[in-house]
Amino acid sequence: MATPIPASTRYYRRGVTKVLWVPTIANKLSPTRTELDAGTALEGETGAMAGWQTTSETVATPALGSRFTPVVGGAITAADSSLTFWASKDADDVRTVLVREAAGFVVWMDEGDVATQTMDVYPVTVTSQAKVRELDSAAQIMAQFAITSEPAENVTIPAAAGG
Repeated sequence: MATPIPASTRYYRRGVTKVLWVPTIANKLSPTRTELDAGTALEGETGAMAGWQTTSETVATPALGSRFTPVVGGAITAADSSLTFWASKDADDVRTVLVREAAGFVVWMDEGDVATQTMDVYPVTVTSQAKVRELDSAAQIMAQFAITSEPAENVTIPAAAGG
């Protein structure tokens, strides 16, 4: 009998997931606690998110000797990605942090900032600070991002200093 995958401990993302803007990370495959702590926590003002996932294309590899066309993995791409924040009436909000053309990293800690859990590190450039204008909605700012190189996925979160 095949071994089943481990049973998941399911959770509700709100109140658990952490998302950071980190201006500098020397090695995206192993960010340090100091680098992460120098970042800005964004989850408290994040009202929506889109993208933030990678996908792999496939490439057909037909052969004359068979009617079946096998495929192999191809290019890895990242979806267009954005974070939408609540705007402040005095403009003292995310616009002062995520400035257009700023380069840095968006770090996703889906299960929280817990040492030994995993995070995804996206190298990005901020491409816009779009003002979301809707008649019957609170004011928002949508920061859009260009993902500039392959994200580091499932990287172990380092322990806090002294912990």
